[in-house]
Amino acid sequence: MLYLASKSPRRRELLGRLSSGTSRLDFGVLDLDLPEHCQPGEPAEEYVRRVAREKAGAGLLQVMGNPSAVVLGSDTEVVLDDEVFGKPRDAADAAAMLRKLSGRTHEVITAVSLVSPGREAQAVSVSKVVFAELDDARIDAYLATGEWDGKAGAYAIQGDAETFIARLDGSYSGVMGLPLYETAVLLRQFGVLA
Repeated sequence: MLYLASKSPRRRELLGRLSSGTSRLDFGVLDLDLPEHCQPGEPAEEYVRRVAREKAGAGLLQVMGNPSAVVLGSDTEVVLDDEVFGKPRDAADAAAMLRKLSGRTHEVITAVSLVSPGREAQAVSVSKVVFAELDDARIDAYLATGEWDGKAGAYAIQGDAETFIARLDGSYSGVMGLPLYETAVLLRQFGVLA
């Protein structure tokens, strides 16, 4: 049985997309609340990998009574000039993030970890996102949507912020929060996906 260790509705939606034809990917959702803090000096990619592993591991502890359990944990972060942009605390923090991203190229790093009793594997997707120049009026209009709340880097590529993106080199689904190619490869390795 596959479990998704995430409260994110986007990850649930994306994982559901891996169903194809008559083959439906069934999975349970585990509600976890783990602290996500970058350690001093911890490189961004290592931080994202660690958090994804911790989510998967914590999820596995919840379902230890099921010896066939496979748990998927994932983490996504926006990185600019080695600064990790987590989820904004409030609208002012979101506005500050968007101003920093304006007219710049940043990375979106998403790690996916799969664990089962006695087995672990991980994959990472790194995408480069080029933002258009954003003036204060455009930022204010976006903040008014509320879409920024709970989103790494204060934006959701699948929403109104899609118009901010001048160019994307990488995985659209990875920027959303779950890179489908990498996830499908891992699920096949674990025999969860045909």
